Amino acid sequence: MLIKQVIKPYRGRLSLTLLLIIVEALLGILFPLFIGKAIDGIINQELMYFWQLAVLGLLLIIIGGSRRLFDSRFYAKVYVRLSRATINKMESSDNSIKTARLNMLAEMVNFAENQLPEIIQHSIGLVAVASIIGFLNFQIFIGALICGFIVLGLYLLSSKKTLRYNAEFNNELESQVNVIDSKRQSALKLHLLKLMKWNIRLSDLETINYSGSWIIMLVLLMASIYVSVSGDNIQYGALLASIMYVYQFIESMVSLPLYYQQWLRLYEITDRIRTV
Repeated sequence: MLIKQVIKPYRGRLSLTLLLIIVEALLGILFPLFIGKAIDGIINQELMYFWQLAVLGLLLIIIGGSRRLFDSRFYAKVYVRLSRATINKMESSDNSIKTARLNMLAEMVNFAENQLPEIIQHSIGLVAVASIIGFLNFQIFIGALICGFIVLGLYLLSSKKTLRYNAEFNNELESQVNVIDSKRQSALKLHLLKLMKWNIRLSDLETINYSGSWIIMLVLLMASIYVSVSGDNIQYGALLASIMYVYQFIESMVSLPLYYQQWLRLYEITDRIRTV
């Protein structure tokens, strides 16, 4: 595959950015635990966990900032190399298609630089947080699993529509330069209307799935709060940490399916480039 051939020389750099992403994700998972311990520590007039929380925050800033500085330069090189390789293989293709493919490649590289790290972090966080929730409260853990599978099922049911809408959008996008070159206002208007039609359908589908997911997860959040405060000998820091972990789980479960929809779009784009 073209993309694998192009990024092959950068395997070492990819390994480094992946390592930084994983470390950043693991540090982020520790935040609710350290916040809860800091609260209980302050109540008991013990500041050790308070300062540990500050150190954790500084480490996250340093590692996260360093990775982003590294990634912006790394993925710029990948985009240039990938674009040149693609255009060289499309010498006989129409300029309109070439321009559209370059825009699609930019979208792919942007996804790898900005969304892929978040996907990895949310995936690691989802597994780790679910395990912590299981340790803290098994009832909430079972509820989280049930809600998670319902949300995933909601997005899987709409996968075919997402792929079809993206294909229609990209088909229209590939004719844009030719439409502009024709200097026909009626053709330009029709082209833009078609683009927006498929864009609106994609947005509507995403809104329906996102809203449905949040309704399911809101039920989980409310149930978790009720179950957590109904026990005896409540420690306020531990209670807060437990609810924060549930909310982290909800954030990951709501975010990951949205990334899945973006991945479906990139899958359709990759399929086009693969045929070159």
